[in-house]
Parts: sequence; structure tokens; C-alpha cells
Amino acid sequence: MEEQPQYIAIEGNIGAGKSTLVRMLAAETGARVVLEEFADNPFLPKFYADPKKYGFQLELSFLAERYRQLNSHLKQPELFSPTTIADYYFVKSLIFARVTLADDEFALYRQLFDIIWQHIPLPTLYVYLHSSVERLMSNIAMRGREYEQSISPEYLTDIQQSYREYFKTADKFPIVVVDTTKLDFVRNIADYNYLKNIIWGRTYPKGVTYL
Repeated sequence: MEEQPQYIAIEGNIGAGKSTLVRMLAAETGARVVLEEFADNPFLPKFYADPKKYGFQLELSFLAERYRQLNSHLKQPELFSPTTIADYYFVKSLIFARVTLADDEFALYRQLFDIIWQHIPLPTLYVYLHSSVERLMSNIAMRGREYEQSISPEYLTDIQQSYREYFKTADKFPIVVVDTTKLDFVRNIADYNYLKNIIWGRTYPKGVTYL
């Protein structure tokens, strides 16, 4: 097995299973876990009910919280867990804001993002779990979060496109895009081992690798 990366970011659209995979990997490897804290965000239910009215407040609140969380965890070395696995990376803020905000709001948001991003460590490896919108909608329905039930297929499609646009210019660290539409890494050990090998069994150049 290759030497473990120090900081792995597992990304994906809403319902892709990124948090579940992070927990599974950490339970097996003993890595330190960073999970996005969104359940108590007061703007999230309001945003899904009225995106135009609450989009800017929501994205600013996530920007501040993601910076606080990642800056706190990644700049404090953990003696017993040399590897950290997170279920998001800071650039997620920009990707979602591009879809959520009007052009003038996004221009202001981008200025704030660019200032803050300079202080966030880059991931050693970034893994994006791609899944079809149909599969994402099914996963969202099954996990049953009330405030997510109004999410539309169109919104998920827009988020996917925003990630694609980001990948076109991302070259600061290795990014691996994995199609997980037909994988069930929770119930199928072979699928889980396939993803684990992608993360720890291979090395990748900077930029995007599609699998």
C-alpha cells in the first residue's frame, strides 16, 4: 500500500454518499475525520424554501463555517492520525455559490472567497464521487431529510455542471473523478475496496484524472 496522503478531500453532489464513505475509510484506517457541519445552519431550510431570498446569506454562512472548521483542523497536527479525511473541500463554497447566486452577488462573494482561500491548505488528494441525478434523487429521498425533499433534478444538474467547469481549470493538486452511479460501497465490499484502492493504491498527477 502506498504511503497515506496527509489530507484527503472526498467531494460530490448532494446525496453522493461522501460523508458515509469518509466514515467508513476513517473507521478502517484510523484517520482523523472532518465532516461538514450543516445541520444547525438556520439558513438551509429557508434557502430550500426560497433560494433567491436566502441564497447569499446561506453561502456566506457556509463560507465562514468551512473556513473556521478546516483552518482549525488542518493546521493542528494530530500525533496519532497523520491522515485527515474530509467530506468537503473549501472550493465547494465557490462551486455552489456559482449556481445559487445572481451575478452581482457572486462577484462580491468571489472577492471574499479569493481572500480567504489563500489561508486554507491544499488537499494531497481530492476525490469526486460522480453519480447520475436519478441516483442522487433516490439517495436524497431515502435518507429523508425534510428540508432536502424540495431539491429539484435541475438544481442537482446545475451543481454537477459547476463542478465540471471547476475541473477544467483545477491544476494545483491531484483530482480523481470516479463514477459511482452503479456502485454500492455501503453494502458491497468489492465496491468499497475499489474506492479504497483508488485512494490509497495509486498515485496521480496534479490536475484531473477520470476513472
